[in-house]
Amino acid sequence: MIGAVRFELPIVDSTNKHAAELVRLTEVQHGTVILAHVQTEGRGQRGHVWQSEPGQDLTFSVVLRPEHFAAGDQFLIAQSAALAVWDVVAGNRMAEVRVKWPNDVLAGIHKVAGILITNEVMGGQLRSSIVGIGLNVNSSGHVPGAMATSLRVELGRHLDRMVIYEELLNHFEYRWQQALLAPDTLRADYLERLWGRGRWLPMELDGAAIQARPMEVDREGRLVVELTGGRVQAFGLDRLRFGPR
Repeated sequence: MIGAVRFELPIVDSTNKHAAELVRLTEVQHGTVILAHVQTEGRGQRGHVWQSEPGQDLTFSVVLRPEHFAAGDQFLIAQSAALAVWDVVAGNRMAEVRVKWPNDVLAGIHKVAGILITNEVMGGQLRSSIVGIGLNVNSSGHVPGAMATSLRVELGRHLDRMVIYEELLNHFEYRWQQALLAPDTLRADYLERLWGRGRWLPMELDGAAIQARPMEVDREGRLVVELTGGRVQAFGLDRLRFGPR
């Protein structure tokens, strides 16, 4: 069960790095969580720095031990984590909450949460996953150039971040069970909440600016887009990214 074993650290460079070291050195139980009150070297997608305010936001990592997960199923982990965050944010009566491919969570056009996942694959099977989650709870949300926000900024009130933490772990367990038992439902829920779906958006393909219309996400986690001219194609994060808004 997610959260059955927990570590709480006053300060750490990166909860994902700490979790990876635990996995390397010990037999870490599935669902183990490492929470840091201060994270000094948090990272997001493509090595971007994840900004958080000490003691105000949530930064933690969850170690998963997927059984019978093929390597091709690993995007279910990203979907379950993103939807767990969506559940908590939307559940606090936040308007216009969407999941931005692959696994950021937006409130309107501003980023309220980010997720970074590292997977270990052996023999075509997923051996372990480390899911790092950063959720802006009570921070000011004013990070230059980051288009960031927080629950407090959007709702206009202070929240108990440890209550949010408990809610998030509970929702993650629910979404994890959904990934195991009803993966098609999980995929449908993710698609329903996908930011920008059906809209023409500025994007970058292999570094070149394009216009594309997100349609869906395939089982491997690639974004399926319509390109100008009507061609429909799936791309991974290594080739496709959203352009400036």
